[in-house]
Formats: sequence, structure tokens, C-alpha cells
Amino acid sequence: MKHNPAEFWNDRFGQEEFIYGTQPNEFFKEQINKLKLGSLLLPAEGEGRNAVYAAILGWQVTAFDISERGQEKALRLAKEKNVSIDYHIFGVLDFMSSQQFDVIGLCYAHFPIELRKEAHRHLINFLKPGGIIIFEAFSKAQFGNTSGGPKSKDMLFSIEEIKDEFKELKFKILKEETIQLSEGNHHKGEAEVIRFVGVKS
Repeated sequence: MKHNPAEFWNDRFGQEEFIYGTQPNEFFKEQINKLKLGSLLLPAEGEGRNAVYAAILGWQVTAFDISERGQEKALRLAKEKNVSIDYHIFGVLDFMSSQQFDVIGLCYAHFPIELRKEAHRHLINFLKPGGIIIFEAFSKAQFGNTSGGPKSKDMLFSIEEIKDEFKELKFKILKEETIQLSEGNHHKGEAEVIRFVGVKS
């Protein structure tokens, strides 16, 4: 049986609770707070916690995900916080925009390995020269941990893969580290992650 990602995420986001919480990712928050306001793209944005946080700060936010349930919850959260986000339903390779963005935020955007390189290349097209990517995802060392992440080691990252898949970037930060995750019930506990901030040359 072929795994259907949209079905998986609709099922997961279909619960009443925000499964990764409503607070932004810590690293995303810390980095976006340092930047001059502008346009932000958030692929695989799920229930909208980072999108809504950025919109509260005054960013012009475009987000997408494959899950309609994720979109519904993100728009509900935006309404509660009295902000507006532009949120679409797309698979990553179907996303199109005439706009180039100042910042792209990739938080736990673990695409299937067979389309991951192409997905990253595709997304970089939508980043302005001099634009910034803020990234946090699980590293290979997370495999087997219960604090979250894909169950396939292929979908986890190594520093070498990051350098290979984001060749257009000059890294200001690129590090693998052990952190304590506290993002809802599905990202909880000690976790192995890779974080980076990269500038498109």
C-alpha cells in the first residue's frame, strides 16, 4: 500500500489539540526576531504556529502544506490572534509564485527522500538573492528517539546532505546539536537536530 502523506497529515492534524503546540519553533523565533520585516515563505507549515507568530511581528506571510486540516487550524489560530496569513494547499513541487521572498523558514519539513533534493532546489528559486533560509530539522542521530520525527532514516539529515542540497547558500550558522524539545505532544524530550541560517548568494 502506498503511503499517502496528505491522508497521514490530515489524520494527525484532525485532532482538536495543536499537536506541535501553538508557540513558534524556538530557533525560528530567535532568528526571525533579528531580521528586518519583509516577506516570508513557510513550506510544510502544518498548523500554522510559525506563520502566525511571524504575522504578529508584522511579516507578510505565505504558507503552504498538503493538509487541509493543517490549513483549517492555521487559519483558526490566525483569526484568534487577529492576524492574516496567506495559506495554500500544495505539495512542495506544485507550489508556484511570481514572488521571491526575503526569508524561507523550513521547520521540520522532512520531505520524502525521492523528492527532497528537487524540493529544496525548487524552493530556493523563490528566495531573493541575499535572502535567508532559517532551518531546523531532525538529524540522522535522532533515529530511534521517541521525541519526534520520521521513522525513516532517509528522511533525516546529515550536515553533508545539507551542504549538498543547499549549495546556493552561504551558511552563517550550521550546527548539529542535542536540544530539549517542548512543542506539543509530538515533539517532546531530548532530540538531535540540525539548525542552520543560510544566505542565498
